[in-house]
Amino acid sequence: MTEHPWQTILGQAPSKSNSYKIIKINGHTELGKTAATTNYENAFFIQMGTYRNMMIEGFFELHLRAYFTTMSHDLDNSLKVILDCLQRGRAIKNDNKCVRIVADKFVDKNNPRIEFQLVEV
Repeated sequence: MTEHPWQTILGQAPSKSNSYKIIKINGHTELGKTAATTNYENAFFIQMGTYRNMMIEGFFELHLRAYFTTMSHDLDNSLKVILDCLQRGRAIKNDNKCVRIVADKFVDKNNPRIEFQLVEV
């Protein structure tokens, strides 16, 4: 088992259900990311630190502390966005290798953020 360091990503993680909108491309409707989701993904990538390009290929656990501005935000809906960001930043090769998620939800209305750690198993 290899435990990697904790990393903080500032900003509130969007929920998967609010991350997409219907757009038209050449007369066809498709799902496109909202500006808020794209902005979060870009901010996440910039803040990844040593996790960027780590490229964990095997099974791993995600340990997460999510700080939202209010209690009304769903922790479970944010998990997919966070895993997608980890894959986009090449911290992990594929989020289907996640075998365990340990997640805690907190409220910090002045400093929304996530703190995460990846553990290779």
